[in-house]
Amino acid sequence: MSYNLLKGKKGLIFGALNEQSIAWKVAERAYEEGATFVLTNTAVSMRMGTIGQLAEKCGTIVVPADATSVEDIERLFDKTLEFHGGKFDFILHSIGMSPNVRKGRTYDDLDYGYLQKTLDISALSFHKIIQVARKKDALNEWGSIVALSYIAAQRTLYGYNDMADAKALLESIARSFGYIYGREKKIRINTVSQSPTPTTAGSGVMGLDGLMDFADRMSPLGNATALDCADYVLTLFSDLTRKVTMQNLYHDGGFSSMGMSARAMSVYNKNLELEYRDVKNR
Repeated sequence: MSYNLLKGKKGLIFGALNEQSIAWKVAERAYEEGATFVLTNTAVSMRMGTIGQLAEKCGTIVVPADATSVEDIERLFDKTLEFHGGKFDFILHSIGMSPNVRKGRTYDDLDYGYLQKTLDISALSFHKIIQVARKKDALNEWGSIVALSYIAAQRTLYGYNDMADAKALLESIARSFGYIYGREKKIRINTVSQSPTPTTAGSGVMGLDGLMDFADRMSPLGNATALDCADYVLTLFSDLTRKVTMQNLYHDGGFSSMGMSARAMSVYNKNLELEYRDVKNR
């Protein structure tokens, strides 16, 4: 169902790779809600994924850009401004990657060169994008910038590794730039802390299946899907949330407010009983 939430809105979406991507779902839903936008990803990701199909479906263009390169971002913004014929209204940052995770390096044995790449790709790119947007005065007043985060920025989760540090930095950037861009241009900046989601990037996290099962058992509403997240992000792009800024907004079925659920406890109790029987029978 379409509500015309974004009718007349123009934007820029980072990070769509394939149909599993949250950014892909955001693009599809934004198009359905009346928005026009430019899609972007790295040249390598464009070759790996199917973003061209998404662009064709949404009647738009794909501009390759490395979000860690200020020069690339500047060229991207110039082309986006040209495509829209002027300023636009929203930006989605859906970018995250950890070489340490991909290489199986644990948090107590990080490669620091990889760590720097993790922070640059997953968090500093957010700062670079916002800084270029502000310097080029690319966004209309009351525009909206959203980045995707995860609760590992606040809590320690086994296997999430140095991506937790990146998400913490990402949320800090949203607050710091949210103040500056908000007071000057009424631009709002928020992060959405999403349930664990089986995207291409997320699949590299150690024990993702177990993490998703645990989160689903803990959450009274269950895990939020990529499509659920897209719908939520659209509300943040819309005029309905003009006074929401500098927030980390949990979109996780209630997981972030839970200590223990009956469903999770039942699994724990069963495992505890099996362990007790095993010890007793030795």
